[in-house]
Amino acid sequence: MNKMLPIINFTFSNKVRTKSFLVTTIIFAVLISIGIHVPYLIQLFSGNDSTGSQIGLVYGSQAEIAESLEAYIDKQPDAKITFVKYEQVNEQALVNDFENGRIKGYLEFGEAEGLQFPKVIYTSKKESMAWSLQSALQPALENVKMQYVTQGSSLTDEQIAAISTPVVIEEQKAGKAAEADNAASSEEIAETAAINYVIVYGLIVLFFMTNMMTGNMIAAEVTSEKSSRIMEILVTSVSPLIQMFGKILGMFLIGLLQIVIFIAVVAVNLALPYNQASLGEFDLNLSQINLEILIVGLIFYILGYFLYATLYAAIGSIVSRTEDLGQAVMPITMLSLAAFYVAMFSLSSPNSLLLKVCSYIPFVSPVTILLRFGVGDASFLEVGLSLVILLAAIFFFSWLAAKIYRTGVLLYGKRPTLKELRKAMKAYKI
Repeated sequence: MNKMLPIINFTFSNKVRTKSFLVTTIIFAVLISIGIHVPYLIQLFSGNDSTGSQIGLVYGSQAEIAESLEAYIDKQPDAKITFVKYEQVNEQALVNDFENGRIKGYLEFGEAEGLQFPKVIYTSKKESMAWSLQSALQPALENVKMQYVTQGSSLTDEQIAAISTPVVIEEQKAGKAAEADNAASSEEIAETAAINYVIVYGLIVLFFMTNMMTGNMIAAEVTSEKSSRIMEILVTSVSPLIQMFGKILGMFLIGLLQIVIFIAVVAVNLALPYNQASLGEFDLNLSQINLEILIVGLIFYILGYFLYATLYAAIGSIVSRTEDLGQAVMPITMLSLAAFYVAMFSLSSPNSLLLKVCSYIPFVSPVTILLRFGVGDASFLEVGLSLVILLAAIFFFSWLAAKIYRTGVLLYGKRPTLKELRKAMKAYKI
């Protein structure tokens, strides 16, 4: 450990000052900031602001429909629409109200034929209606239509509202029905499920980003020292095995530093008032975070990192030129991409047979078992079995990577063949 600590310190301090680290961190921080601002930017450019919308209502011969629509909107607790009534279409008045910002558009009703609901036309300066406005007007018009069609019948307002309310199908795991005895508990389950998806999604992306960034840095660091012949000096004072794990731990600390920076960027952006307002529509309750998912996710994240890091170090040790590194690490990169895409495309079906099989394959299990445990039906027994298999794979590939590293760092020229590498590895005992 006394010999490994200087290597960890050197790797960390040397890499954290490089331009590549600074540029990569800044780029990802900017991308994260843009991603968090997307809801606000969409809201801004679509004209959907928190102050509400004033809409013209040209009722003509449909005064009763207009009154019903206005009454329905007024009853909604979060309604952000106010109506400016016009008895008839007056082009000049509408143009003036458009220009001075009094209204953003106007609704107009056509002529009704029998019980047929009149045609509804929305006119504005934009080609399409804002999504938030449409989502508010659509159920209101559906309710008014129901009242219009059933007029003269014995149905009450409550019955009409019940008929026009869409049926919502809620999902819950078998055995959870007893826990959801009332509306509050079922609402809590829905909130927990939503925040669990966010946690699982974030950990999967984090695992992929860390693998791609720190893995390639480990391989590049080893190849660079080998090509500059610094490795020949290092092996005389520190064993290759200590070097390899020292670099892996140093890069791991760099990855943790980046994670802390990204978390700080997220926290700062979410603290902005306008982002809190726009993201509040997602109804994510942070108090419902499941600590078990976080703990399992972090354990598999760390172990998955060490599995891939040992392979990146081993591949970097057998490459003599940095130019050849991209092609050499391609198989590991493809494994990392496979794990990422399997998890991403299975978010909507966390209990599929594909995920159950992948949960016990070490190269993809860090993300697939997390997905199954977080939003699927994986038990602690399955998580434990996947963890044991992953630990066994880490020990095996660490042993294999140590032998490759010990042999490869002193092999120069063309990349050694498998036969040459196996012959050289036999001479090194761990």
